[in-house]
Amino acid sequence: MRRQLLRIVIVLIGVAGFGIGAKAQALDQIQFNTPHEFVVGGKTFPSGTYRVRRVSITDPKTLFLISLETRETAIIHSTWVESSNGEKNDVGFLQIGDQRFLNRVETPDRLFSIEVPRPEVLDAVAKLQNGSSASGSAAGNK
Repeated sequence: MRRQLLRIVIVLIGVAGFGIGAKAQALDQIQFNTPHEFVVGGKTFPSGTYRVRRVSITDPKTLFLISLETRETAIIHSTWVESSNGEKNDVGFLQIGDQRFLNRVETPDRLFSIEVPRPEVLDAVAKLQNGSSASGSAAGNK
């Protein structure tokens, strides 16, 4: 009888442990929908619905991006991470002409800043100056 009770207690502790682990893994994960294509990590992604999450609990700067429609993925290395006391999920884009670069991911717990590589910015500016794009200045928007 005691063995059965001990087994039940061990199973309950295990189930409770899995629940805590699942909650911790859900932190720093958001889902967003964007009506336009964007660039991150040197790769262009189409408009659609995406999920972003931290790769691991021990690495606070590396994020994993996946398209929920096409299953395209990218590993994103954020350059800056700070605590966020807001309860919002948000992404930000640096826009140069018609080209958008993912440069910010905000979860309820953290704000991840993503550097847009200088060559990508220079290429976008050159396209803008050559008349490849009809719109004007660089701006961050969603």
